[in-house]
Amino acid sequence: MARYTFIAPLYDLLSAEPVYRAGRRAAVADLGLTPGMRVLDLGCGTGLNLPLLHDAVGERGAIVGVDRSQSMLAVAAAKATRNHWRSARFVCSEAAAVDGALAAEPPFDALIASYVLSLIPDWQTSWSAAVSLVRDGGRVSVVDMQLPTGRARLLSPLARLACRVGGSDITARPFTVVERTAQDVIARDLRGGHVQVRTGTVNTPAST
Repeated sequence: MARYTFIAPLYDLLSAEPVYRAGRRAAVADLGLTPGMRVLDLGCGTGLNLPLLHDAVGERGAIVGVDRSQSMLAVAAAKATRNHWRSARFVCSEAAAVDGALAAEPPFDALIASYVLSLIPDWQTSWSAAVSLVRDGGRVSVVDMQLPTGRARLLSPLARLACRVGGSDITARPFTVVERTAQDVIARDLRGGHVQVRTGTVNTPAST
């Protein structure tokens, strides 16, 4: 937590978006968001998904960003204010407790977890808590990382280093949970296999 307090103001500059934004774009496109929809951004950090999500759901929609770091959320909130994204709001919560933190919310139409689950040792619990907030038939997407494949395997040491510095477990492969539990799954293999995106439909009614 202390690390994010320190790096929050510089996070966007350090996040290697030329590499990782491709995953965000693919996930938001595959979620099939339309104006007026409600979307949960789990582990939203400084709001790097916000421009894409706002363009998709508009002012009639709702974007709820959840993160455990108040410092990261402060950057995201300032970004939303600066760009007049009134459909976005932010909640400070551990990912595993998000179902309690948002228990009073109407069900969400979509859920995105980009580059966050591999940071969480017990990511399965966090994912289950978040999915419980999505309506029956809603769309969910996980964007995360693995070691590069094919010719890009030569970049594996660099990928390992980047994940180690960022605190991610490059072997976690949390995107596979969508393959196991969702339907109509779209799989994206990007940046030499390093960036993995899985998006699908959930058919478990949300808790009320």
